[in-house]
Amino acid sequence: MIELTFAESIFLVLFIGVLSMIISRRTGISYIPIFILAGMLIGPVLNLIPRSLAHSIFDFVRVFGLVIILFTEGHNLSWKILRKNFGTIATLDTVGLLITAIIAGFIFEAVFHSSFLLGFLFGAIIGATDPATLIPLFRQYRVRQDIETVIVTESIFNDPLGIVLTLIAVSMLIPGASGGLFSELSARVGVYGAGIIYFLYNVAVSIGIGILLGVAGYKFIKATKIYDFPEIEAFSLSLAFLGFFIGERLEASGYLVATVTGIILGNYKVLKPREDVRVLKRIQRAIEKEVHFNDTLAALATIFIFVVLGAEMNLQVIASNLGKGLLVALGVMLVARPLATLPILKWWSPREYLFIALEGPRGVVPSALASLPLSLALKYHEGISVYWGEIIMAVVVVTVLASVILETLWLPILKDKLGVGETVEERIKRKEMEKKKKKK
Repeated sequence: MIELTFAESIFLVLFIGVLSMIISRRTGISYIPIFILAGMLIGPVLNLIPRSLAHSIFDFVRVFGLVIILFTEGHNLSWKILRKNFGTIATLDTVGLLITAIIAGFIFEAVFHSSFLLGFLFGAIIGATDPATLIPLFRQYRVRQDIETVIVTESIFNDPLGIVLTLIAVSMLIPGASGGLFSELSARVGVYGAGIIYFLYNVAVSIGIGILLGVAGYKFIKATKIYDFPEIEAFSLSLAFLGFFIGERLEASGYLVATVTGIILGNYKVLKPREDVRVLKRIQRAIEKEVHFNDTLAALATIFIFVVLGAEMNLQVIASNLGKGLLVALGVMLVARPLATLPILKWWSPREYLFIALEGPRGVVPSALASLPLSLALKYHEGISVYWGEIIMAVVVVTVLASVILETLWLPILKDKLGVGETVEERIKRKEMEKKKKKK
């Protein structure tokens, strides 16, 4: 039986990723299930990539890939849209994320007869949505732009916040895994009180560092005039990881720091720079170049995360827990998500709320975190066993696959039944009417 070396495995993952993307493009099927199934083929089915090697590759890819993906996502968030829909997005990414994790945790606990903390860890891992998988479908089946924008913007923030929530769940299970701060807090106010304080600390400190780095990054680009290849690309990459490492050193969220840094750079005009028009245009082109570069890295990271995750899977665990896993996945999609999004009825009609509630597929962040419980079980031998690490990873993968496939299939049906569709002509007319209202 052929087992590939590290270098050969990297090449194979890339090559399989390219073939998967071609299949996705020609069939119209989302690339996520194709990547994962392709990974299973070269991993547990053909044993070309040993599971131990896949696990080692994944531990590196998870960190590098998520930093690049979240930093790039941050650039794509519009400050104007965020300000317009702040109430909805803030609610979905705080209260909604927490309710999703708690309800998903209770469902996991009930189905698998685990402890609640294990269920909460699962709920935190699958809390983040990934509607980027629906962007091609949004182009094919037009929905109202405000609804589409809210769904996409929600994910940009709940990706890093979902990671923060996962780290808190890990800290509750394995206090030694989180560093000194959480241990000190839990000794004073208990595990659950420490979880709340630790979450607020993570969010506040990470956002603060991200803003400072984003502003400093903009000023550095302007002062040094690094507008061209390869300086601007190398600088943006180093800035993203500088933010990540500072955040981790301060026991905050390096991922959230990288996201906020990307948001500030992508919305540098909010800083109201008083510069010559020619200088602003050069800065804009420079940022566009680094975004294009990071988009490419993010695409490569996405390939590695999903394909290597598939290669790392234990097919026996998936097969023996498939029925229960599907039951949990349906509970996440049809119970946890709709209940978690109920608060947005304050701003949206019941039909609009229902569409948003039923279109929140899981994707890259849950997949990247799927093997974390298993890694912790192998490292710490306390709080969580290898048995539960395997089950959580399997159920996360089943939930990702089920949500992507089902929510992709029912999108055109929901669009028509709930009346949230919008043609290109209607979108143009609506924008013209909004401009006229502003002039008045």
